[in-house]
Amino acid sequence: MVWIDHSQARIFHLGLSGSDEITLHPQMATRHLHHKANAVGSGHAAPDKAFYAEVSKALDDAGEILLIGPASAKTELANHIRANAPDIAKRIAAVEAADHPADAEIIAYAKRHFKLPLPRVQAPG
Repeated sequence: MVWIDHSQARIFHLGLSGSDEITLHPQMATRHLHHKANAVGSGHAAPDKAFYAEVSKALDDAGEILLIGPASAKTELANHIRANAPDIAKRIAAVEAADHPADAEIIAYAKRHFKLPLPRVQAPG
């Protein structure tokens, strides 16, 4: 599972025995562009191809992949993977919107999506 925005990608590899997380950041600091009236261009930064390539490489050994995030980065990553890594693209199960959840919420979301068992809670006593 990947949670991504334009400033970081948090990659969670989940399995029956647990999970691990990798956090990647783009090489260039994220910058905000301001669009001026009567100017050419959309005022949006171009997708960071090097960042998306690094995230794609981290997904080489993933089974099914779920991409989530708050803005357009998740779709840009999916498009990058489809164009540059078709073997990984075949494993994208879904691309969905998600705000800024905590790690535990991301893992629970992924486990529900992939129908993995949630941790058992012991009853007191």
